[in-house]
Amino acid sequence: MTMDPLPESVGIARRRFRKLVAPYDLACSVDDCVLMISELVTNAIVYGRSEEPWVVRVAWFREGTSLRVEVHNPGFPANVRMRRPEAADAHGRGLLLVDSIAESWHAGPSRFGGTVVSFVMADAWAT
Repeated sequence: MTMDPLPESVGIARRRFRKLVAPYDLACSVDDCVLMISELVTNAIVYGRSEEPWVVRVAWFREGTSLRVEVHNPGFPANVRMRRPEAADAHGRGLLLVDSIAESWHAGPSRFGGTVVSFVMADAWAT
């Protein structure tokens, strides 16, 4: 799915993901996936940069029994890093959440140009 880089796109991504995966009866926590999608779409909107009009892309794939979710934006892959915020910091916990919930996550160059950040949920489908 593609969305404009606007705050309301975070809610749109959550609702669309829930609707589109509902028929699959995922074995992993859909709530956890929605939380991580929210964090990654928010980061894509906040950190994506382009001189031209741009969109945030969200895609998900079945890989064996795992679910992989990708979030693409036109930012720079080298800027993706996990932070260690202080207790009083209001921001900086998104990738910490993804790291603690997902089986794995990755950041790098997007096939669309810019950056992709993805996560994998193991055993999302029963064998």
